[in-house]
Amino acid sequence: MRHVRAISGTGLLGVLLLAAPLAGSAAAHAAGTDGAYRVDLANVSGKVGDSTVLHATLRPQNGYRILEAYNNRVIMLSSFDDGVEFTKKSVPAVLGDGTLEFAVELKPTKPGTHPINGVFRVGYIDDPSSTFEMINVPLIATVTGTE
Repeated sequence: MRHVRAISGTGLLGVLLLAAPLAGSAAAHAAGTDGAYRVDLANVSGKVGDSTVLHATLRPQNGYRILEAYNNRVIMLSSFDDGVEFTKKSVPAVLGDGTLEFAVELKPTKPGTHPINGVFRVGYIDDPSSTFEMINVPLIATVTGTE
């Protein structure tokens, strides 16, 4: 179980993420009542050398809403053991029905389980004060390469 704090451009934001494996998938959720986003994602697997997609959804909560004018994206994608190749190092968000949707194209390059990480760089608006902030939220998952 990992506990990670999201860090904003102006200091710590009270967003605590919990990443826990659940029967072959990982889920990350903002804990507490002051988190701007909840992160939903699942681990992926694919044949070595074949492309697959990691889908992640960020859902604003607790009165926050998406800062649509911001360049919401996931950046700094990497694999701990070089067992995963990423099609792009930066993936833009697609605005869904009040959510941010990310589709990270990747390819396992070795058999086995490979930890990956990245950073969601997203903005939000705090209603009703209408203040906004850009924050970093960790992406933590695993990719399993099969033969």
